[in-house]
Amino acid sequence: MTQQLAPALAKHHQHALQLIQQRRFKEAHACLAQLLEHQPDHADSYFLLGVINLEYGQVQKSVLLMEKAVSLHAKDEYLAHLAKGYSLTGALEKAKAIAEALPAEQIKQALTLDTLGVALSRVGLHQLALSYFQRAVTVQQNKASYFYNLGVSLKFMGDFPAARAAFEQALQLEPNYYQAHYAMSDLAMTPDPEARITELQKVKTRLESPDALLHIGHALAKEYEAIHNYQAAMAELGQAKQYKSQTLNYQVEQDLALFAAATQHSASPVLSTSGCPSSEPIFILGMPRSGTTLVERILSSHSDVLSAGELQDFGIAVKELTATTSAKVVDVETLNAAYVLDFNALGERYLKRSRVVTGSKPRFIDKLPFNFFYIDLIRRALPNAKIICMMRHPMDTCLGNYRALFSLGSPYYRYAFDLKNTARFYAAFHQLALFWQQQNLPNFRLQSYEQLVQNPEQQIAELLKFCDLDWQPACLQSELNQAPVSTASKVQVREPVNTKSVGRWHKYQPMLEPLLQQLKAAGIEL
Repeated sequence: MTQQLAPALAKHHQHALQLIQQRRFKEAHACLAQLLEHQPDHADSYFLLGVINLEYGQVQKSVLLMEKAVSLHAKDEYLAHLAKGYSLTGALEKAKAIAEALPAEQIKQALTLDTLGVALSRVGLHQLALSYFQRAVTVQQNKASYFYNLGVSLKFMGDFPAARAAFEQALQLEPNYYQAHYAMSDLAMTPDPEARITELQKVKTRLESPDALLHIGHALAKEYEAIHNYQAAMAELGQAKQYKSQTLNYQVEQDLALFAAATQHSASPVLSTSGCPSSEPIFILGMPRSGTTLVERILSSHSDVLSAGELQDFGIAVKELTATTSAKVVDVETLNAAYVLDFNALGERYLKRSRVVTGSKPRFIDKLPFNFFYIDLIRRALPNAKIICMMRHPMDTCLGNYRALFSLGSPYYRYAFDLKNTARFYAAFHQLALFWQQQNLPNFRLQSYEQLVQNPEQQIAELLKFCDLDWQPACLQSELNQAPVSTASKVQVREPVNTKSVGRWHKYQPMLEPLLQQLKAAGIEL
């Protein structure tokens, strides 16, 4: 237990809290550092320094400071923020362990409950997260963000009516809560789209930030699509995305260099004995919005298969073992450095990192789309893993990426703010996918989305055979799969396999000429 502060130091501590509330982090940092010089065992100073470092994106340093705070005083608040730090660094087992030691019913502070819920949701433990969010809104009923987080969790779990009610409650408390407005429209449950459009246009006039306008633009696009006004939908998207893209300084050439690096070492020999022999992982990868979630739902309906969601663990394992100093997890330097690794160690590191959400069944699915950058490394590190690469019509794929509101905190989706950049990114992916298909790898399958939805029984049988899984009829009824879904397809995959999304791009064709021309210029057959 930390000691009580002397009056002069207590005043210093209070001043640091005020500075943090005012977001004057540098001054607060100096204030706390001075306090610790006088009292080195003051837990709250370490905790607050951890909060400041997290604000600056120094996640590893934040975790160390939070751990120090917890070692001095294991307050619920400190533990919850430490779990959040663990979730950001991919330390799934540590985040889960904190939750198991700190069940929701024992926590009295709503913010602590919400923080733990967010941490658990971030690492894919959605069912566990839900209990924290539900208790948070019971403890404090006037905080919009708590109802919003509850709604998102309920949406992941497939309880759409309850999710809608939570979002409505958030908007009653905070009418300009733009994330909740988008989440409501994304549910596709608006009874009167015209009235909703009028409401959203009013909200739009009250907002200024690029992130807020981006969310409202996507919400308006959803509602315009509901009344088949595709031109208005694209106009809203174009305006919102252009405003946001001006803040990103994205250069598509950096991503194109990654694609080139992803096959640069593919000709070097692959020793069958050099990798980890586990056959547990099934990697489902490909462009976002190409059917990866659908295949995940189909295969995880099998009794021997668990879906672990979109794991970051393979890329993080590569980064950890290469120890490259670059700021990004995946970059050309790191991909090149990976070829001197012990591939068995890489495979083992990946399995160990992901074990907190795997291991309960013989096989597990890792559905991170951008694992396509690691195909060559996966086949070396895990030679018995299966790799399913989704391929969908170029226009539907590119439009789907442009229409999706991806995580703004992720660096992976920045191409999707511009149709021409999306086309260039897709063309590079298309070339990469065809390259691996031409290698005739026994554990690699290029899966057509269109063939899957048009002939599901035959294609699902082939998928199961490819994955060395016996036939189970449940795989034909993936809409009955009760596992959580946290991707952009969370609503669609609750329906039976259908062809409704095939050829969707034709509805938008007059507005897609730049995309069409860019794909043709890249030699993509349409």
